[in-house]
Amino acid sequence: MRGQVIVLRYHEIALKGRNRPYFVRRLVEHIERVTADLPLGPIGRASARLILPLRDAAAWPEARRRLAHVFGLANFALGHEFTLAAGGTDAAGAIERLGGTILELLAGTTMTSFRVLTKRSDKRFPLTSPEINQRLGALIQAATGAPVDLEQAALTVAVDVVPGGRAFFSVEKVAGAGGLPVGTSGRVLALLSGGIDSPVAAWRMMRRGCQVDFVHFHSEPFMDRTSQEKARTLARLLVEWEGETELCFVPFGEVQRQIVAAVRRPLRVVLYRRMMLRIAETLARARGALALVTGESLGQVASQTLTNLAVIDAVATLPVLRPLIGTDKLEISDQAERIGTFETSVIPDQDCCQLFVPRHPSTRARTVEVESAESALDIPTLVAQAVAATEREGWHYPDRAGADHRREMAAP
Repeated sequence: MRGQVIVLRYHEIALKGRNRPYFVRRLVEHIERVTADLPLGPIGRASARLILPLRDAAAWPEARRRLAHVFGLANFALGHEFTLAAGGTDAAGAIERLGGTILELLAGTTMTSFRVLTKRSDKRFPLTSPEINQRLGALIQAATGAPVDLEQAALTVAVDVVPGGRAFFSVEKVAGAGGLPVGTSGRVLALLSGGIDSPVAAWRMMRRGCQVDFVHFHSEPFMDRTSQEKARTLARLLVEWEGETELCFVPFGEVQRQIVAAVRRPLRVVLYRRMMLRIAETLARARGALALVTGESLGQVASQTLTNLAVIDAVATLPVLRPLIGTDKLEISDQAERIGTFETSVIPDQDCCQLFVPRHPSTRARTVEVESAESALDIPTLVAQAVAATEREGWHYPDRAGADHRREMAAP
C-alpha cells in the first residue's frame, strides 16, 4: 500500500464529450486554487477520477471542508492507493492482499453491517467488479463477523480498480457540490440585496458554472451602513464556493431622492428597479459579464409581478436571469440554510429597498406611464454619476495577503 490520497469523482462533466478535457482542466484549476496552502501533492488523473495525494493526514478535515464547496465534484473520499499485480497476473492473490490491507485499516472499527462496492475502469483486470466484491466481502466478513447489507450498510468499502495496475479504496464518501466548475459558463453580475433570496440565486448560478460578481445598492447617507456590512459578510461566505469575486457598492440614495421628487408614489418601486438594472448593466459590461442575476421570485412582492418584471426588464440589453423565479420563500430559506447564508441574511438592516417606498406600490405598471414618468429624469447623468461613485472590493478564497479586502474607487 502507498500513501493516503483523496479520490475525487465527477459526474456531469463526464457527459461533455469532446469538451470534457476543458471542463476537467477548469475543475483541476479550481481545486488547486482553493487548496494551494494545504499539504497536498500534485493532482493526478485515473479514468473519470482525480487523485490528490494527502501529505499530512492532519490536513484532511480542512481539505474536506474546502472540497465540499467545489462545484463539479459529485463526491470524494479519503482513500489509500494499492498496487495490484502487474498486468493483472495473480489477480486472486492481489485481491487477497488488498483485503488484508483493508482489514488493517478497519482494525478497531465496530461494524453493524457493511458492503463492498467496486468500480473496475481497467477492464483488463481479470476479475469483474462482482467477483471482487464477493472475494473482499468474504474476507471482511470472516475476519469481523459483520453481516453484509447491500442496501443500507452502516459502512461501505469503495474500491476503484484503475489502469496502471493500481487500486484505490476508501471507507468514507463525502458528497460533493455537483454542478459545473466555476467559470465554465461565463461571468455574470448578481444584484446582492442582503436579504435571503439574492445570495441563493447567486449560488445557483455558480453551481451552473458561472463566475459571479456582485453589486449592492445602498442609500448612505440617508440610511446607515448595516446593509453594506451584510453584503460584505455574504460575499465572504459565497466566495468560498467560487474562489474569487468582485463586490461593487453603488450609492443609490440620490437616485431615489430624484425619483421621489419627480414621480408619483405607486410607480417609484418600478423606477428604482429599472435604474438598478441600467447601472448594473453598465458595471457588468465593464467586467465582461454576459448577464445580470436577481433573486426575484414571481409574485413574492409588488415589484415581482409578471407585469412589473416585464416593464423592468425592458431597459436591459443583457439577459436578466432569475434562478428563483418559480420557487417560494420556504424553499429559498431552506437552501439558504444549507449553503450557510441564512443567518446573515435575516440580520436586521437598513437597505435601499426600505427608503422612500410607497405604502401601496403599483403591481401592474404600464410601459407608457413608466416611460412618461422617467421623462422628468436625466437618466444618463444619474447612471453615470452612480457608476462613477461606485466602490469596488476584491474578495479571494483562501485569503491572499494584501488582496482580500482591496478597495478602490471605480473609474468614471
